[in-house]
Amino acid sequence: MSIFTPTNQIRLTNVAIVRMKKGGKRFEIACYKNKVLAWRQKLETDIDEVLQTHTVFVNVSKGQGAKREDLMKAFSKDDMTEICKEILAKGELQVSDKERQNQQENLFKEIAMIVADKCVNPETKRPYPISMVEKGMKDAHYSVILHRNAKQQALEVIKLLKETMNIERAMMRLRITLPANNAKKIKEKIEPSLQVIEKERWEGDELNIVGLADPGCYRFVEEIIQKETKGKGNLEILCLKDVEEGEERM
Repeated sequence: MSIFTPTNQIRLTNVAIVRMKKGGKRFEIACYKNKVLAWRQKLETDIDEVLQTHTVFVNVSKGQGAKREDLMKAFSKDDMTEICKEILAKGELQVSDKERQNQQENLFKEIAMIVADKCVNPETKRPYPISMVEKGMKDAHYSVILHRNAKQQALEVIKLLKETMNIERAMMRLRITLPANNAKKIKEKIEPSLQVIEKERWEGDELNIVGLADPGCYRFVEEIIQKETKGKGNLEILCLKDVEEGEERM
């Protein structure tokens, strides 16, 4: 029995199809638009918010369901939901050229916004306007990857832009407190991760350091302090981004 009854046809009008070829057969699933990428980026975790129906098709448009024997041969299982998840993860999202272009443009802008938010001109400590970041991305011929999330791609874009722009991630301002017995040893280990040491002084039997570090070094510094001091040291974020007011000008 086809699921494309008059009632179901209404529910499946706004459909996004994910297609996968396996075992010499074509399989398709019907998803809600805009939910496939969210699932792949782990922004959506409820499978019922992604799938319009827990059914595997050979042709969604015609309402032709896949045969159980074909599913067993291709996937070695007949659990529809599990097969849908595999197709969702590995299949190809079918979108029109216009939809794909819109998705690419939106993702391009999102990546540029993240880069502009995270980075500064290291000489002035001023952030770049989004328009300058977008221009830099276009000049570098950066092509977005639809199935990867914006944050991952933003980190790649920052590395790419460093080749043509004076750009760095905004530094974090940290306060580090180390016990006296091994403060010197720990400082030697974490000092390469600190771009600038702004303050360093002894207070009683503790060494206090305030400095600037790349956000990418935070976890390393934290692990060193926790491991070497056995929980007696402390790492505090005083400022997530050390920036000056205003933006860089074109």
